[in-house]
Amino acid sequence: MPKASILLIDDDDTVRTMLRLTLVHFGHTVIEARDGKEGLELFQDANVDLLITDIVMPEKEGLEVLMELRKKHPPVKIIAISGGDYLHMAKLMGAAKVLAKPFSTNLLIEAIDELLQDGGASAQPPVAPQTMT
Repeated sequence: MPKASILLIDDDDTVRTMLRLTLVHFGHTVIEARDGKEGLELFQDANVDLLITDIVMPEKEGLEVLMELRKKHPPVKIIAISGGDYLHMAKLMGAAKVLAKPFSTNLLIEAIDELLQDGGASAQPPVAPQTMT
């Protein structure tokens, strides 16, 4: 499986460290950000293959990151992670994959491998709200 450059955004130092160590163990390069604001700043200068973002964070939340990246960089592959109830919204807003915390290492690596194999095809545009007629 090809190795990726991954931007990891999570405000929890312990979770971010655990994810970084896991991703590096599987041969990926990891750039870390503590919140969505820092993540978007790093994204501008980084050439990443994939982005993993938490949803609930200070400064700029993961849903705001999703909205901004879908507008400015639609093909970027994004995995949204959260312990909250926001994953359905993240999927509607264009996350290619969503993982509920806590998740297994195998589930994370499978999601990454699938997105890398897709060559970007899994990056979905946001779904427009449906109206009743």
